[in-house]
Amino acid sequence: MKFDVVIIGGGHAGVEAAHASAKLGCKTALITLDETRIGFMSCNPAIGGLAKGQLVKEIDALGGVMGVITDQTAIQYRRLNASKGPAVRSSRAQCDKNRYAQAAQKFLRNIPNLSILCGEIAEIEVENGRVCGLQTTDGLHLECRAALVTAGTFLKGVMFTGFEKSEGGRAGDRAAGVLSENLRRLGFQLGRLKTGTPPRLKKSSIDYSQLTPQPGDEQPVPFSFYFRPERFPVLPQIDCHITYTNEKTHRIIEANFGKSPMYTGLIEGVGPRYCPSIEDKVKRFTHRSRHQIFLETEGLDIEDVYANGISTSLPREVQDEFVHSITGLEHAEFVRYGYAVEYDCIDARVLKSTLESKDINGLFFAGQVNGTSGYEEAAAQGLIAGLNAALQIYNKEPFVIERSQGYMGVLIDDLVTKGADEPYRMFTSRAEHRLLLREDNADLRLSERGHALGLLSEDSYRMFLAKGEAIAAARTLLSGFFLYPTEETNQRLAKELGLGALKDRAGADALLRRPEFSWKTLCTFGMTGEVIPCDAAEQVEIQIKYEGYIRREMELLSGMAKYELLRIPSELDLEKVPGLSNEVKSRFRASRPETIGQVSRMRGVTPAAVANLLIFLKMNTGSLNRVVEVSRD
Repeated sequence: MKFDVVIIGGGHAGVEAAHASAKLGCKTALITLDETRIGFMSCNPAIGGLAKGQLVKEIDALGGVMGVITDQTAIQYRRLNASKGPAVRSSRAQCDKNRYAQAAQKFLRNIPNLSILCGEIAEIEVENGRVCGLQTTDGLHLECRAALVTAGTFLKGVMFTGFEKSEGGRAGDRAAGVLSENLRRLGFQLGRLKTGTPPRLKKSSIDYSQLTPQPGDEQPVPFSFYFRPERFPVLPQIDCHITYTNEKTHRIIEANFGKSPMYTGLIEGVGPRYCPSIEDKVKRFTHRSRHQIFLETEGLDIEDVYANGISTSLPREVQDEFVHSITGLEHAEFVRYGYAVEYDCIDARVLKSTLESKDINGLFFAGQVNGTSGYEEAAAQGLIAGLNAALQIYNKEPFVIERSQGYMGVLIDDLVTKGADEPYRMFTSRAEHRLLLREDNADLRLSERGHALGLLSEDSYRMFLAKGEAIAAARTLLSGFFLYPTEETNQRLAKELGLGALKDRAGADALLRRPEFSWKTLCTFGMTGEVIPCDAAEQVEIQIKYEGYIRREMELLSGMAKYELLRIPSELDLEKVPGLSNEVKSRFRASRPETIGQVSRMRGVTPAAVANLLIFLKMNTGSLNRVVEVSRD
């Protein structure tokens, strides 16, 4: 069988990669262990969250599928940090996990140029430094020009519950046991990471009368900029519920630390510091008398409830005891016990910004195999890798998002320059330009590029252009509206907003910069802003309120851009660069950075070392390839 691109794995990275490659016209195959598990939500039944929501919005803005599938299957929407500034607001949607997987599978089956195959890859075939094919464990040969590894937690995956362990990438699914050794033979150094999952409880056994309900937003905002169903939300919306651990819970867990595979040496992999197990929480935060638990129903038609906040790998009998000590869960029945998964991953520093291997042409990696954690991080990588694999087939320039252009750029830049010594999770704090990288403007930042690539559809692009026209109309409307210092106006300003009297006329732009005013406030004073779509009005309001901050951020970016994209010649001899310590040279050889910007962000590299490298490159461009800017178009 002959293909242009083959994707190994059908998780969230694989779904985006397969769609992107096939949409650009490549003959594409997705091979997975079980096609009924494509797009499956292995852990929590939710998409988005802090910083993760920005990733999903960017995927959608480029023409990816995660936002659309989320809107088709969401059963609760919440905008997090809604009371804070727009730079840190993030959307989150709880989904019906079965419907989500079904929607993803249906979507892929209807994509032209895409074949879905079942099997386990045993070998990636390389000839003259380039991928040329794949071999499955049952002897099937797939000829290809590019391959993407999106194996998730399945590379030599082992699951732990207490001292019991079994092979598998998640409950009910076998591990991929052969590909790891093939990757080692190809020269990849593999690490070992760990993730975990909490118990699933039976809904009818939970006493909801003792719990605090957490409803979704009254006016939910869709994840997708362009998917517009006849009815929104598509599915009925439900509440989540909150409860807490207590001191008795903690005593039970403390008494059983000796039965945890994390503390007895059974698990060697490093777990996520920012999403710790309940054992970790109790051990590390001894001053806390309780920890919050979100109970999330996993679907409209199933009994499973995800106990978010008590991820654990303790033995079953210990899980029984500590869960039953929690308010509302005294008689809870287990659908599935919590467990930990340990799995192989590569050092992502061996990858280019396109997520292609620096050593083997045509071999790409995306998702948890690169050391990340989370559906959204995986999907973002899958989209970029799938796009670049297809662009390479057509001998076109690669597609890269810079740190200043998107959270996707921050994610990938962090991975390829620093690697991941623990499961990497996206946070708004990782994005130094987060005021420019808001989720509300992801379409304005990226949709033009998605359309130029051929990923964003014509219908979606027309919607994008219409939004641009609405924003321009909103700006025009603002420029022509004024408040005058009449007695009635001043009385309203004092009574409704607590403001002093106007002395001169005030333009809408100036008023909107004041914290007391919003677009809706201006409408109550007579501006005909109701004709402007809500998303365009929100965009204009944010642009005006934060105009000064945004301008300063743009000025900072323009100053940094001079050296950020300067390419480092691949044949650079570090021994000839004066002033570099042996430690810097060692880190340089491990990461093999492509640009000066990447060098500046490497761990252990000082500003002085960056300056020495710049000076050397400027003085030696005659003997080396000319230092040029990396194409990002």
